Amino acid sequence: MDKLDTVFSCPFCNHGTSVECRIDMKNLIGEASCRICQENFSTTVTALTEPIDIYSEWIDECERVNNVDDDGVPVEDDID
Repeated sequence: MDKLDTVFSCPFCNHGTSVECRIDMKNLIGEASCRICQENFSTTVTALTEPIDIYSEWIDECERVNNVDDDGVPVEDDID
């Protein structure tokens, strides 16, 4: 079985392999952080969480935030 990635491209500065994901099982917190632009993201983790899961949640959250219009309504919920 192939190993999953543990370093990723930053969604803010686009540097490849600049994002590292760390998992703190004691506190059940996962963190993705860019060593170039210092952006970071934290989320809760379980025993099954892998670094790719943390990075994917960060990307999903970025997309969710970018799909909100000026009045704070998500674009898919906005009725014209």
